[in-house]
Amino acid sequence: MEKNNKKIVNAWCIYDWANSVYSLTITTAVFPIYFAAVTSKASTETNASGQHLIDFLGVKLPNSSLYSYSLSFAFLAIALINPLLSGMADYSGKKKSFMQFFAYMGACSCALLYFFDAHAIWVGILFFIIATIGYAGSLVFYNAYLPEIATSDQFDRVSAKGFSMGYIGSVLLLIINIIMLQTFADSGEAARLSFLSVGIWWALFAAYTFMHLPKGDRSVKEQNGESYFVKGYKEVSKVFSEIKMEKKIRNFLLAFFFYNMSFQTIMYLASIFGSEELKIPETGLILTILIIQLVAIAGATLFALTSKKFGNIVTLLLALSLCIVVCVAAYFVASANQFYFLAVLVGLIMGGIQSLSRSTYSKLLPETKDHASYFSFYELTDKIGTALGTAVYGTIATLTGNMRNSIFALVVFFIIGILFLNVLRKMNVFNKN
Repeated sequence: MEKNNKKIVNAWCIYDWANSVYSLTITTAVFPIYFAAVTSKASTETNASGQHLIDFLGVKLPNSSLYSYSLSFAFLAIALINPLLSGMADYSGKKKSFMQFFAYMGACSCALLYFFDAHAIWVGILFFIIATIGYAGSLVFYNAYLPEIATSDQFDRVSAKGFSMGYIGSVLLLIINIIMLQTFADSGEAARLSFLSVGIWWALFAAYTFMHLPKGDRSVKEQNGESYFVKGYKEVSKVFSEIKMEKKIRNFLLAFFFYNMSFQTIMYLASIFGSEELKIPETGLILTILIIQLVAIAGATLFALTSKKFGNIVTLLLALSLCIVVCVAAYFVASANQFYFLAVLVGLIMGGIQSLSRSTYSKLLPETKDHASYFSFYELTDKIGTALGTAVYGTIATLTGNMRNSIFALVVFFIIGILFLNVLRKMNVFNKN
């Protein structure tokens, strides 16, 4: 496969443009606010802290905790199945087919969220979980293409370009959704139409990616009569054994597990925090998230340039130090303006952390055709970390009746991530670091 081919690289980046509307409109901007409003309307009682309780599967949970647990379940599910699927994809050379399956499953589920209202809470939870699985499932195969389509000296640039296009595309659709929310007499109908628009946007632009993206290489050639399931298991077991022997990859994945756990929890639950703790209006929250995305474009570019001078590891350490500052400040935040300021800072950091994490892991990989299998462990640490982080956040909030107390756990996870990254820095894996 020809590397650094402009058409292929652009087609790969377009998938960020396609699927990032899910991460912005569904998990960050419109859906969490709509979820809080709908579940509050459906609730018939509150707890001592004033949180709305939802009776789900016989258990009464605060609506914010139900949201975080739904995320946890979705990410845990994908964490369990993705390594095996990626092994099958590497063996069969059908990486693109697996990516297509999850992408279209996610897009259809987003569209079906149109039917989520106060009379059908289960619809919102079910299709939100399936959409999340589709989004997360497609990413392991999408990210695995990076070392196949670009040379290592282009990883940071291409990764940053992908995330930047994702931020731009998601912002464009969010602006359209904001206009709908402002002009429609029924804001609930406008929100449900925005979920439908996400599904259409995602499927439409993903089709362009799949039109130009190569199928992927087969890592194993011989046929021995075994099923793809068995072959996939053997493939991922082989890669796991190789990762255990690679100290630099092992240390990075441990660092990524902890710091990404905290950062993803912040990204997924910031809107709920602003809505429930600070009572920030829906319009204010959505506009803040819009600004975050625009700032993130600059952040991805800025951190990519910084990594050229100081190296990937040092740049990540700087970003994580800023994250701790944000968390400490968030515990004491008392006004909408303070929340907005922290949100902008999070946006700046977000672009750098997401882009550099992907490109740094790509640089650490050995010469191999098992990219999907290797990236399945990257996604495994991501998804299990996100599942654990959101579950810990929801549990602490439920037990203490205050979401602010959950912030202490996030700080601890960031510190542990920094410690593992510092071990990698001392190993001097990239010369500059």
